[in-house]
Amino acid sequence: MRWRSALAVSFTAVLLASACATPGTPGTGPSGSAAGSGGGAAFKRGDGGELKILYWQAPTILNPHQATGTKDSDSSRLVVEPLASWGPDAKPVANGLAKEIPTVANGGVSSDFTTVTWKLKDGLKWSDGSPVTADDVVFTFTQIHDPATASTTEDNTEGVKSVTAKDASTVVLTYDEPNPNFYQWGVGTCCGILQKAQFANFTGAKMKDAPGNLKPIGTGPYMVTDFKPGDVVTYAANPNFRDPNKPYFKTVNFKGGGDAESSARALFQTGDVDYAWNLQVAANILQPMISSSTKGKMLSVYGSSVERILLNFADPNAAGDARGEPTTKHPFFNGADGLTVRKALALATDRKTVAVQLYGDGLTGKPGCNIITGVPDFESTATTSFCGQFDPTAAAKMLDDAGWKLGSDNVRAKGGVKLKILYQTTVNAVRQATQAIMKTNWEKAGFSVELKQVPASTFFTNTSPDGANHFWADVEMFTNNSDPDPTSYLNGWTTKQIAQKSNNWQTGNYNRYSNPQFDGIIDQLRKETDSAKRATLIKQANDILILDVVIIPIVTRTQVTSAISNTIKGNVPTGWDSEMYNIQDWYK
Repeated sequence: MRWRSALAVSFTAVLLASACATPGTPGTGPSGSAAGSGGGAAFKRGDGGELKILYWQAPTILNPHQATGTKDSDSSRLVVEPLASWGPDAKPVANGLAKEIPTVANGGVSSDFTTVTWKLKDGLKWSDGSPVTADDVVFTFTQIHDPATASTTEDNTEGVKSVTAKDASTVVLTYDEPNPNFYQWGVGTCCGILQKAQFANFTGAKMKDAPGNLKPIGTGPYMVTDFKPGDVVTYAANPNFRDPNKPYFKTVNFKGGGDAESSARALFQTGDVDYAWNLQVAANILQPMISSSTKGKMLSVYGSSVERILLNFADPNAAGDARGEPTTKHPFFNGADGLTVRKALALATDRKTVAVQLYGDGLTGKPGCNIITGVPDFESTATTSFCGQFDPTAAAKMLDDAGWKLGSDNVRAKGGVKLKILYQTTVNAVRQATQAIMKTNWEKAGFSVELKQVPASTFFTNTSPDGANHFWADVEMFTNNSDPDPTSYLNGWTTKQIAQKSNNWQTGNYNRYSNPQFDGIIDQLRKETDSAKRATLIKQANDILILDVVIIPIVTRTQVTSAISNTIKGNVPTGWDSEMYNIQDWYK
């Protein structure tokens, strides 16, 4: 695929190359006539009737900066837009609020990489008809950056000195140091712009209670007409959207619930929906549906998505308010034997069987080794031999040699501590099958494994003790992904990003992992401008997370694993942004 070849150079080189020409906008879709239809009939906004989207994980909030799952950030993207989006070639595209992509060549990026000047499109309006100004952008950044807000997108503000309004339509972003990742803030899922007027009375810690979280006023192609959290969002075409002929669809029904298999059937077999998200369905069930369908097709694009197992470095069973707090230590993942136990768990992890049997050996995923993937220059080879090993017997011996002796209950113990694991993930047939494979092999090594399944609407929220960010279990499993430059993503494992009660469990370090060496590498990465040195630092950070067994990657998944009706045109999938990033361009 052409977009894969575009990633064969380092991301910094891609950014510098973009200084020579402003990236375009993919999937421009209809604007008075159906793009790509050979001069088809002209149409106007709303001619398309209803668009039906099915996410088997139901949205619970529509503020992208309070979102804890893809279901929330994707459903918000129809309304709340960033300055620009990440396109299929890992370059930014000007399909958001920005008039153009700032580059060194056009003067938008300073030659020392310290400032980025964003110019807003002319005549932008919020869906309520009021003008969009640079003050809205400044307000949004200020709220995301404020620790009291406990924003889930705060990572992308690290190292940003200021965001100011030069005038009503010009925003100047200044970094503390020269930053070769100069699109760190403003592009993609991190950076949806909120209306200042709607959220002005809900700043800081009050943000979580803002009515706008459920019905935001936005600049996107649609506006919310009704939202039942955990069930369905309905949208109507935004009458003030900047393109007078978009969006093509009059309304959108964004339905949540069910499961991945029923979602696949609703598209491939019955044709009840136009788009079905994240078809994490066993390959032996999914492939026949694809092959026999006349109603839809798969959208499979690799990016940076990795299904991984996280290990908890805090004590998930500590009493009272100390539960899972970074002041506590996990009883066997920490301490003198901690690394040995973690390595034994990794050695007893069967990646290949999961990838082949459940993900179709490339259909929707392949065996994973690294947490940083998708950009070849950033992919480490130093972890290959470690990840390539699978030997529960050797894992058992490793534990035995360290004094973890097998009891009559077939569970290893030492000093009164038993290797008992609570392993949680979302309710999903593929994930439950993965859990079963892991349980069998981990127990061969001498662990006791209890499996726990949590509905996705609960797992991906910060309001429940069963949520992924509370992480009140020993290990947990889900998929996450990064921007083309993974600096902000890797920052999610730094000490200052540890999720805990004081920050409402909103920050990214669910593991509660703390390593000064890792922190120092990320600090260097923020300042390093040489592309080769940046690649080295990224690999070093990846290697620490893998070789220190902070996480156990299982499968490198296709970033987009969704299906779309044969009747829908204009969708150009990207492996680097929300699947809804160009929904204004979809049409029939």
